[in-house]
Amino acid sequence: MESECNLSGGVTAAAGFQAGTASAGIKYKIKKDIAVICSNVPAVAAGVFTTNIVKAAPVLVSMERIAGGKAQAIVMNSGNANACNGEQGMGDALAMASAAATVLGIPEELVLVASTGVIGQKMPMEKVLLGIRQAAGEISAVGGTMAAEAIMTTDTVPKETARKIVIGGKTVTVGGMAKGSGMIHPDMATLLCFITTDAAISPNCLQRALKHAVSCSFNMISVDRDTSTNDTAVVLANGFAGNPVIDNEGDEYISFRDVLTDVCVNLAIDIARDGEGATKLIQVETRNALTLEDARLAAKSVAGSNLVKAAIFGRDANWGRVLCAAGYSGANFDPGRVDIFLGNEQVTKKGCSVEFSEERALEVLNNDTVRIIIDFNIGKYDATAWGCDLTYDYVRINGDYRT
Repeated sequence: MESECNLSGGVTAAAGFQAGTASAGIKYKIKKDIAVICSNVPAVAAGVFTTNIVKAAPVLVSMERIAGGKAQAIVMNSGNANACNGEQGMGDALAMASAAATVLGIPEELVLVASTGVIGQKMPMEKVLLGIRQAAGEISAVGGTMAAEAIMTTDTVPKETARKIVIGGKTVTVGGMAKGSGMIHPDMATLLCFITTDAAISPNCLQRALKHAVSCSFNMISVDRDTSTNDTAVVLANGFAGNPVIDNEGDEYISFRDVLTDVCVNLAIDIARDGEGATKLIQVETRNALTLEDARLAAKSVAGSNLVKAAIFGRDANWGRVLCAAGYSGANFDPGRVDIFLGNEQVTKKGCSVEFSEERALEVLNNDTVRIIIDFNIGKYDATAWGCDLTYDYVRINGDYRT
């Protein structure tokens, strides 16, 4: 069954979830920079975290706590990553969780922590703790959108979405929010993503569904080929929908997994479109690859290629850069079979140049979304990856990010 989309509320769209925000002045004087999400009851929890060996303190705390498969709240901040701060960083992350737990009246071990911002700077804990107490004390069922705004750093727009679907005769809602604009690359693209659902589902099924969703979404986007110390994607499921518990990989699991994936894909596309300094979304579609892994490797490589991204910014139909990026991706294919299209305009046939219309190619490159299609003509597997163009503004933004 298809899901109903374009719902408002984000992480508070699902029954039994509330959110609150505060302006603590962590980096900017006038900006929401603290958010708290809370379920009315303890929820089943699953998470996927950064693969970077350098992990921020909030990631380490959340990884340990989510291993038990339960959580009830998430406290988060923007403006400071609380990364590379040693024992003090761990203490600060635990203090954030404790402060939220006290106000919410829930066990501290059920509170997850997330941070985003500058690496290697101490947390201004007096401001942070005051902000957490304020945010936790003002949670409401309409606080989702403001929570999405509070976790923004270089993002230009908040990112949230929600879907409904009928599972087991009950209406289930899945809502999410995310942040991310720079340091975005596959293997847990750099982001914070928080998803809530009122579905009843077992911890094992929820973890499998999240891993599948991430593999199709956040691990298929790239802005600048950098990964972060703070990547976190967490989903909480409180069972308020009243559906029979999803505890096996049958039809109801597939329905839930697909709507969760839909939410993640939409958030991932929003992140790629909002890449730092970006003017265009790049959508790379690989077709008829020998294996799914080959399809994904090639799509991600092309979407992440700085030369491809620069060509898209310059509106240059330089298809050689596309084929080259696919070639070093590690994907197994025969270059002599590859066809490449910019939109509907074929620019490569069997790995060689063909006569094509520069004017029609330019029309494609002038679009806000530029589609690159690579047909390997060797198998049956397809994949899609998303990226953005590389602009002068990307350098400007990252040249003075810390100062």
